[in-house]
Order: sequence, then C-alpha cells, then structure tokens
Amino acid sequence: INYRKMLVNLGVDVRFETCLTGFDVHDAKIRGGILNDSELLACDALVLAPGHSARDTYLMLDKHAVQMEAKGFAVGVRVEHPAELINRIQYGMFAEQLPAADYSLRYNNDETGRGVYSFCMCPGGEVINAASEAEGLVVNGMSHTSRNSAYSNSALVVSVNPEDWGQTTLGGMYFQQDWERKAFAAAGSNFMAPAQNMLAFAGKGSGPVVSSCRPGVVETDLREVLPGFVYHDIRNALPFFERKMRGFVTSEAVFIGVETRTSAPLRIRRDEKGESVSHRGLFPTGEGAGYAGGIMSAALDGLRVADLVIQAVA
Repeated sequence: INYRKMLVNLGVDVRFETCLTGFDVHDAKIRGGILNDSELLACDALVLAPGHSARDTYLMLDKHAVQMEAKGFAVGVRVEHPAELINRIQYGMFAEQLPAADYSLRYNNDETGRGVYSFCMCPGGEVINAASEAEGLVVNGMSHTSRNSAYSNSALVVSVNPEDWGQTTLGGMYFQQDWERKAFAAAGSNFMAPAQNMLAFAGKGSGPVVSSCRPGVVETDLREVLPGFVYHDIRNALPFFERKMRGFVTSEAVFIGVETRTSAPLRIRRDEKGESVSHRGLFPTGEGAGYAGGIMSAALDGLRVADLVIQAVA
C-alpha cells in the first residue's frame, strides 16, 4: 500500500479491475492500449508485463498477430514432507537448533533427455491451491516469513518441450489447461486437490494422505492426472533422490497435483532494443513474456526494459 502511494505521488495512474483487451495500431506501431474493450489509453511505449498464467492476454496477442513462439516449461507435482523430517535429513543432530531446511534436487534421464528437478522449495510452508479457471486445478507452494509450518514442500517437475504438443504457439497453454482439467475432474470437483502417498506413487507400499493444501485433498492415482512421461520420469528419479537425501522417499511424504505453471509456455518475441519484432512500441518483459524464470530475474528484466524504453522515447 505504501509503495502504491509513492507511485501515485509520482504521477502514476494505478487502475484496478482493468484489462488490456486490445491495441490501437498504425503501420505496425502501437499507439495505445484498449482497456476493458472501450477506453483508449494513448501511449508512445507500451510495456507488457503479464504473469505466466495470463491466458486471456496470450489469446488477445494471438488475435492481433503479435509474434510469439512456443517455449518449454515443466510439469509435475508438489511433494510435501513433515518439516521436522527434512530438517533431520539436512541438519542431522543440529535439526532443532537451525531454521527450517531447504533442499535442491536434480536428475537427468539419459534415455529421455529430460530433466527432473525440485523447484520453488518452501521450508516450513504450505501447498497452495492456485486454481484460476473454472473446472481447472493447479497447485503451488509458499512459506510464511516465520517458516514455522509443520510441513515443507517443493515442486518435483519434469521438463516439457514444444515437441510434446506439436510446437504450436499456444499449444503449451492448452497442454497445461488439459492436465489441470483432468486434475479437477479426478478429485471430484469442489477444488479439492488429487494426492497420493509417495510410496504408493512409487509402487512400493502405502501410507496416509495428509496435506496442508486447502480446502483439502482426495486420494487419487496420479497416473490419471499426469502425462505418462512425467509420471514415469518422477518415479525413475526417486531412487536417485533417496541416495542424495536418505529418508526422502518415505510413507510420511505425499504428492499433490498438478504443478503446471512453472514458467510461461511461450515467448513474446522481441529484438535487441526490447521491442516486439512485429509491433513497434510494444515492450514485452518479465516472466509472462517468456524472459524470466522467477521473481528476481523478472525484476531484473523489468529494469533492463525500462532502460530500453527510456532510450526509445528520449
């Protein structure tokens, strides 16, 4: 709120409940943005910094023939352990004296050429139901500042490539959407998340299915909600992860699905000056534009594009 006040004091017009629904274009040059299908906001430069789940924006860009290209991302699950267990694995005898532990795991399947890795590890956190569309279910993770939750979680994901959906520009978005709808249906709607005990997933036993994810989870065979190669590559990676972290594969751990929004499924093409290669005056930036992979890299890309905008309009 204080940051917003600072921006307003500097002359920034902050809009809520406002959607960019089109462009005013003349000779392939952006002259303004159309807001809520009615208002024209004229501009010399339009910085487009969508989130990587801005599917309505991607569809609008495609309609206006803004050049984009398919990009790889990753798909998988959230894995959740008791935080105390992860602390013991990482810290040993000092587990009770140190902050909640994190970890980083990576496995390359030489047969498929795909990477399997942990992502966005959340020590002492919770699994978040991040559904953003009707009849679709996607999960994420977070930690509070205190990191004192009873659970720790991380994404375990497998690389997905444009070849997996036929290399069409919007195909990655539809690929995500398809598996999110399968996850919603498998858990019986009501935005419960499908989940499976880790040992059951690995075909090595069973155990309880308990998670911090709200409003709750439904025990599900995750083969129903994951691409076959994702399911098998995660299973193949588990013995390697167990060797790296003794105790990681356990009946105390649960997989929650699906994690599909690891990064943008496409890239809005831009040149060395930061402008769209098809629409001058349009400056795509950040994670949703396909030029970053997280909060810090998106912020740095925003700074770079800001400098380029200043050079363009000066």
